[in-house]
Amino acid sequence: MGMKRRFYFEKRLVLYKSLLYNQIMNYKTNNNVVYSCKYHIVWCPKYRRRVLVNGVDTRLKEIICEVCQEIQVEIIEMEIMPDHVQLLLEVDPQFGVHKAVKRIKGRASRILRQEFSWLKTKLPTLWTNSYFVSTVGGAPLEIIKKYIENQKTSQRIRK
Repeated sequence: MGMKRRFYFEKRLVLYKSLLYNQIMNYKTNNNVVYSCKYHIVWCPKYRRRVLVNGVDTRLKEIICEVCQEIQVEIIEMEIMPDHVQLLLEVDPQFGVHKAVKRIKGRASRILRQEFSWLKTKLPTLWTNSYFVSTVGGAPLEIIKKYIENQKTSQRIRK
């Protein structure tokens, strides 16, 4: 085998092995970064008012899905409670979690306040300026997914 041909073969083999490894380890890749950046994100309506009810929650889920699809963010888990939103997202590190949250909250606020005019009378703005974000890596992913899934059940028990 010629030197150029051997180099080409070895280069393809390395590429194939890395792609296989990425699929097994659930890594994502863009043009120049291989990553696994999962974030647990929580934010609340202004004054923690219980306004994410009566169809607002359903529409909010649709909006979040649309925005995440546009910006190529994977939704691993999502739960909308009357007084807060919990998401488990995988975000490209070059795009950034802050930019993703900003885009989701901004679009959701604008659309929800247009479609549900009673939100304008209850709140000066829909969301607080702040949010909670934590990388997922210390706790196993399945535990955090179950925690988010069980939010509604645990809320019913507390009442």
